[in-house]
Amino acid sequence: MASKGLPLYLATLLTGLLECIGFAGVLFGWTSLLFVFKAENYFSEPCEQDCLLQSNVTGPSDLKAQDEKFSLIFTLASFMNNFMTFPTGYIFDRFKTTVARLIAIFFYTCATIIIAFTSANTAMLLFLAMPMLAVGGILFLITNLQIGNLFGKHRSTIITLYNGAFDSS
Repeated sequence: MASKGLPLYLATLLTGLLECIGFAGVLFGWTSLLFVFKAENYFSEPCEQDCLLQSNVTGPSDLKAQDEKFSLIFTLASFMNNFMTFPTGYIFDRFKTTVARLIAIFFYTCATIIIAFTSANTAMLLFLAMPMLAVGGILFLITNLQIGNLFGKHRSTIITLYNGAFDSS
């Protein structure tokens, strides 16, 4: 590692870490997002029809249908997070970093816009948005792992740092 490029390498390392810790692994914060979605009454309409017939007047209604939909969204997004590493890795190898990052930016931006504009009436869009968010995030991680190559013998430490930042996100 040349000392002349050290400030640029460190800036690249820090911005990649910020990207991984702040954005790439948002799916791992699903439990926190779940509280917000439930407070906003996402998927509560079908549950109200089914559950009011089964519960008594004094007890709380059973929100099983709502929880099942949220669980399905998380399962689908988690699956896509792992499954899409092979196709996105191929795209990364074949078309290089710029194309891979543009695809990641597209998926991630579209997903965050969809989530921002959903409401309880359009909650089904979460089935599209969360997998897109997961795929964009894992692609950010894959492209950021190449930064470890800038640091020679500390390569494995940098890669481990990025994986930790992704998991902490």
